[in-house]
Amino acid sequence: MTPEGALDNARTGSLKPVYIVTGDERFIVDEVRDTLRNAAIGAAIAAFNEDKFTAGESDIKRVLSACRTLPMMAARRFVHVRTIERWDGAEALDELAAYAEAPNESTCLVITGEKVDGRRKLATLGKKLDYNVVCNTLDDRAIVKWIVARSQKLGHAIDQEAAQLICQLVGPTLGFVNDAIDRLTLYVGPGQPITEEAIALCIVRLRTADVWALVDAAGQRNLSLALSLLADVYDPRDRGLPMLGALAWSVRQFLKFALALESGQSADAAGRTANIFPAGKVRDFTLRAKTLRARDAEQWLVVLAETDAALKSSRRPADSILEEALVRLCRQRA
Repeated sequence: MTPEGALDNARTGSLKPVYIVTGDERFIVDEVRDTLRNAAIGAAIAAFNEDKFTAGESDIKRVLSACRTLPMMAARRFVHVRTIERWDGAEALDELAAYAEAPNESTCLVITGEKVDGRRKLATLGKKLDYNVVCNTLDDRAIVKWIVARSQKLGHAIDQEAAQLICQLVGPTLGFVNDAIDRLTLYVGPGQPITEEAIALCIVRLRTADVWALVDAAGQRNLSLALSLLADVYDPRDRGLPMLGALAWSVRQFLKFALALESGQSADAAGRTANIFPAGKVRDFTLRAKTLRARDAEQWLVVLAETDAALKSSRRPADSILEEALVRLCRQRA
């Protein structure tokens, strides 16, 4: 079952008696758990109809006793068992599996954690009965869709470009993304759209002017200036990932502008195509197009993507990885 399927169960009131919610995207795990809890308990008195346990600290007999207890002045009880991976012995998991085969229909048991051993009967039974909910990290495209949906749910319009910028700056962990959206909604005010300008003020630790200064230095093949600018804006606390995200977004915006120019559009029309406002910014982009071509920007995006992967996976110092990227960007074109 997908997280959306579990959330749909909660919305429609068609709750299963057992859910195993696992995965590395903690925000979705927590969202599914909380939504199922609210749907199960509703307006009933939680103190009479809710039990929480920690695997490895609580006895399985107590958990199953709570699951079999009838609700009090409510339609359902809610039982939550967290950190299921801490029950690595066969006994507890097998007893849970036995319960899942014949559960109490008036209890919603939600088990959360990082993972359940796929060889255990509890996991294989979950596949058969469709109560395994896997909450994995989303890819960039899915995160952008999530950002748009989340913003709209909160009453704020947001376009794809702005959503992509948020994804580049604070993704892929949805907890950070959601925190960024919360800050943006407070900044722009009720019912107002979330714009790129608001993102630049609220989310990015460096000024957009600093990002474009880096783009211009690399476009002019001025490596010494580019390295000097990097030293000024690099923050070791985040390994430079937000800066790299802002740089990739800026290059992508320039690429759209440059491709529009090469297709024969006027500078103003190209600015509209690339969503560049106001007119002063269009003039800046036109000047950049004299030293940086669309083909260069395409090659840059490949370098930036490889740099992003290296920052997230390599043990090399982050500043060294970023310096190497600037060397590649500043190479003279053939």
